[in-house]
Amino acid sequence: MTDKTASDILRIAVAQLNPTVGDIAGNLAKAREARADAARQGADIVLFTELFLAGYPPEDLVLKPAFLKACERAAQDFAGDTADGGPGFIIGTPLKRKSGTHNSIIFADGGKILAERYKLDLPNYGEFDEKRVFQAGPEIQGPVNFRGVRLGIPICEDIWGDVGVCETLAESGAEILLVPNGSPYYRGKVDVRHQIVIRQVIECGLPIIYANQLGGQDELIFDGASFAIGSDKTLAFQMSQFEETVNVTTWKRRAAAGAQLGNGPDGWVCSEGPMSKIPEKEEADYRACMLGLRDYVNKNGFRNVVLGLSGGIDSAICAALAVDALGEERLRAVMMPYRYTSKDSLKDAEDCARALGCRYDIVPIFEPVDGFLHTLTQLFEGTKQGITEENLQSRARGTILMAISNKFGSMVVTTGNKSEMSVGYATLYGDMNGGFNPIKDLYKMQVYALARWRNTHVPPGALGPSGEVIPNNIIDKAPSAELRENQTDQDSLPPYPVLDDIVECLVENEMGVDEIVARGHDRATVTRIEHLLYIAEYKRRQAAPGVKITKKNFGRDRRYPITNRFRDGG
Repeated sequence: MTDKTASDILRIAVAQLNPTVGDIAGNLAKAREARADAARQGADIVLFTELFLAGYPPEDLVLKPAFLKACERAAQDFAGDTADGGPGFIIGTPLKRKSGTHNSIIFADGGKILAERYKLDLPNYGEFDEKRVFQAGPEIQGPVNFRGVRLGIPICEDIWGDVGVCETLAESGAEILLVPNGSPYYRGKVDVRHQIVIRQVIECGLPIIYANQLGGQDELIFDGASFAIGSDKTLAFQMSQFEETVNVTTWKRRAAAGAQLGNGPDGWVCSEGPMSKIPEKEEADYRACMLGLRDYVNKNGFRNVVLGLSGGIDSAICAALAVDALGEERLRAVMMPYRYTSKDSLKDAEDCARALGCRYDIVPIFEPVDGFLHTLTQLFEGTKQGITEENLQSRARGTILMAISNKFGSMVVTTGNKSEMSVGYATLYGDMNGGFNPIKDLYKMQVYALARWRNTHVPPGALGPSGEVIPNNIIDKAPSAELRENQTDQDSLPPYPVLDDIVECLVENEMGVDEIVARGHDRATVTRIEHLLYIAEYKRRQAAPGVKITKKNFGRDRRYPITNRFRDGG
């Protein structure tokens, strides 16, 4: 044990940072910068997040020996930094050992790696697939001794399940539990995490510090919102959501703190730490979509983005997200009118682009569509015009956007919402063209709610203007694909509040037809939506990735077969 002050007061820095999968050198540099920042703030130890050096989730990169060696070299180099007498650290990295390849942490201080710990409970559900690439740790390992304080270090899922890691660590003499996490966002997830940790605090009697990753990684959004629950089961500190930060928290033994709290005479209490407000509902969803788009574009090296601005709600909210995430100078909005494009849509698209301050181009599609129709005249002779001809408009637009992408290196932002993607109300190689979709997991009514919210709020970190950025006429008018005269979405689909509820029941809750009908829905409508959901699976397999917002998104979470004859007969 070191001197009395060091053992009675512990300053723990939580590094809530945004790593990039595979950028080992960049992640190491970010970790070094965070440690230096923590040192300036007087920290004793820095807690980083799960698999930080690799980036999380690394997926099949873990199967590559060169990747594992590079991660371990970075861990060893970083451990050497602690010879300077500054803060020790706990950081996540994959490690290949005789017992297998493990999702691990290293604990370093005094210029050395003093301990390794391996994740025991590997998640294999929803968006997680860790059993594919990792082996579970062979046994629960005891606490580590850091300058006279015994720290338990469970890793993420080790505290979510019922494997008893926290309780065992407490029985082994741990005084505080420090937990590195890679916990992705969905609506309401912060409350879920708090409840998980409170349950473990009740079981083990120890304070738990929960450090969570920040940033977008393909479809997943890591929202940070790191926190601690004290041994009295109350919130000890709460870090911000969707913001990169290093916060130093001060912990004191019960006697030193003068508080009647803690686990026995040596219990620890948090005497200093942030207490940030967590955003709610629309703000949280909007900021998740904004962060996801920003990181996807920047981490993949795109200079700018382009999207088709139709005058409708979906493309308008995507344009607002793009400007907020990247800045007005990095968005090109393109209106591509045809004979069915209304004057209102032309005006609404222009007004939206003007309000956002982005570049706005008009590229009519009369000639390419008429050229396709002329080319196909002989083949289509004797048939009636219908959806095929309508889709040629969408595909002409998709081709133009991809040509702009090719020519100028811009990523195409695609703009379909979850309601429409559920039932296949989208055109392959047309409006589905694109590299990323920030609203892919938002239902139509949620899109409207976010548009109204954005018109009265500017989220922290947004680069776009304040005020009404989505004209109210776009929000108020009946949605339409405008592929034929006087068309509205409701010609083909039930009203969106009805559609959204049915799809949410089918997709997120896996409810049966009878259960959904019992909620007050028409049986024929429910069975039709179920059928459309199944037959549109082949389209969704070819859709661009997009931000995960709900508990069950398409792609990462919901994995249904394309060839599928099951229908729920009730």
